[in-house]
Amino acid sequence: MRFHDRSDAGRRLAEQLAAFTNLPDVQVLALPRGGVPVAFEIAQRLHEPLDVWVVRKLGAPEIPELAIGAIAPGDIELLSPDIIRHLGIPSEVVGAIAAHERAELDRREKTYRGDRPPVEVAGKTVILVDDGLATGSSMRAAVASLRQRNPTGIVVAVPVAARQVVAQLQREGSQVVCLLTPADLDAVGQWYDDFSQTSDAEVCVLLARAAELAQSRPA
Repeated sequence: MRFHDRSDAGRRLAEQLAAFTNLPDVQVLALPRGGVPVAFEIAQRLHEPLDVWVVRKLGAPEIPELAIGAIAPGDIELLSPDIIRHLGIPSEVVGAIAAHERAELDRREKTYRGDRPPVEVAGKTVILVDDGLATGSSMRAAVASLRQRNPTGIVVAVPVAARQVVAQLQREGSQVVCLLTPADLDAVGQWYDDFSQTSDAEVCVLLARAAELAQSRPA
């Protein structure tokens, strides 16, 4: 199985989440930017609201695509000490990377949400969506952040994820819905025909469209 693009992946993933259609107290949250086109399709097919939960990967110096951890709202900072130790990254460098990404997280929060407060998830089932998980750092940080806000449950929904990442999330108490779980996942993009970068502008357009569609939906 391959996905044409993120929208195609979202439509296929929505089929596996059909049990959540039209249920009260369900909130779809996307990890921006790449998770938003996937989550948009899910939210529309399930007739559930869509918002974002902003997290930031901490990339290794000189190898930014390699995650050494991730940060999320609520002062969540999850680090990968084995990778940091293996690469010999000093603690002050890790701190500088985290500070830089915290500033970017704040910028994206303002860009995507404006003056709107973060969505209220207490007592709700959250469907947390990304376009794929290689190391799982960002998703684990998002889950930890959301748990501070007392949701009823968290369902991690992704088109593709490394098998060991799915197992780790399940051990940590999350339900996981995933279409592909390869044993070796070098890059999420290898499972997509079109994995072009999602822009801030596209995120804002999809969030606005989702809000408009939600308002026009019969109560």
